[in-house]
Amino acid sequence: MKIAVVALGKIGLPLAVQFADANPTHEVVGVDVSQRVVDTVNRGEEPFPGEAHLAEKLAELVPAGRLRATTDYGDAIPGADAVVLVVPLFVDETTGQPDFGWMDGATRSLAEHLTPGTLVSYETTLPVGTTRTRWKPMIEEISGLTEGAPGDQGFHLVFSPERVLTGRVFADLRKYPKLVGGLSEEGTRRAIEFYEAVLDFDERPDLATPNGVWDLGSAEAAEMAKLAETTYRDVNIGLANQFARFADTAGIDVHRVIEASNSQPYSHIHTPGIAVGGHCIPVYPRLYLSTDGDASVVRTAREANAAMPEYAVARAESLLGSLAGLRVVVLGASYRGKVKETAFSGVFATVEALRARGAEVLVHDPMYTDEELTGFGWTPYRWTPGTPGEAVDVAIVQADHPEYAELSADDLPGLRLLLDGRRVTDPARFTGVPRLTIGGGEPVTA
Repeated sequence: MKIAVVALGKIGLPLAVQFADANPTHEVVGVDVSQRVVDTVNRGEEPFPGEAHLAEKLAELVPAGRLRATTDYGDAIPGADAVVLVVPLFVDETTGQPDFGWMDGATRSLAEHLTPGTLVSYETTLPVGTTRTRWKPMIEEISGLTEGAPGDQGFHLVFSPERVLTGRVFADLRKYPKLVGGLSEEGTRRAIEFYEAVLDFDERPDLATPNGVWDLGSAEAAEMAKLAETTYRDVNIGLANQFARFADTAGIDVHRVIEASNSQPYSHIHTPGIAVGGHCIPVYPRLYLSTDGDASVVRTAREANAAMPEYAVARAESLLGSLAGLRVVVLGASYRGKVKETAFSGVFATVEALRARGAEVLVHDPMYTDEELTGFGWTPYRWTPGTPGEAVDVAIVQADHPEYAELSADDLPGLRLLLDGRRVTDPARFTGVPRLTIGGGEPVTA
């Protein structure tokens, strides 16, 4: 097969590599708007760090001629058996509405060069109904082809959501069923045939239906399945955060409560924390809300989770009386540990809440250089494991980087309060320093 992958980001590039690696006779072409990304891929190098096995696979597949990249849709799309699109969809932070700008542009470009018989699969998470009501008419109008029509008159359109986590994409592709929802029986059949040819699946005895490619029956069902699985997590975390806030007022350690509750097989309460970040959990509930305005549970949970950085800073303020003039270091710019990514990270709201209270704010992250942190408008905090950092009054753990699990009071001279928003630090390392956690009840002083 000739396979085109549109957008070589942290999901698209591993997908292109997976497709090329599946069969030595496949020709895989990746399309990206960034010349830097294209040039890096064509050198057989990874354009971003942190994805397991990506570097070695690129070093093997690109020199062998099984994978290449281009900025030219006219090179990648014509004659393709399948086009897989993983272009980012953004959400307006003020209105909560999806911004289709990049996806519209990519769709128009691929439609201009689409040839008959091609399977087009969207993997970017979408509001329910987008594949049928937005992409189908747009592609038909520009290409002159008809979705589902036979022979040289048509193309096939499906939705098949990506369900992987950056850093472990190749493992997740094997682990989770590949969901497919088509607009026609033939399109669905083609999509199942395609994904079965490029993916392998682990055995999953825990599933009632064998692991593999699953037909969801319609594009809308596949779109909703992806939104539902991620929105569930946001709502669950919102509930956990609600429990945590109550536990703080009642002097209860909510983590012991959650552990006890989850020992019963029908309880699956998630972990509370200072923030919910990333490209998925804070974003996809808003996509769901864009088509289901009556989803009050979803809206309330999203608002509750977005308020957690302010809640954490307010707790620190309540213990110290005032944060005005205090030096506060926020530990972690990333939205989660071991990932160099600030998408919807809690760092932004945490810094804003601290500055609003007159604190002098510094930010540390082991994955970012001082120059990169400065570029965000922050003052970098200089600390490396084993060497004491600058004097600070308060430290707030915002991301669960493994380096922070080794922190001690000696690393943070002058520390008056540690607020561990991820519960990763060891209380025994902070003798004499009050330590707060989200839902930990009373502050702990070892």
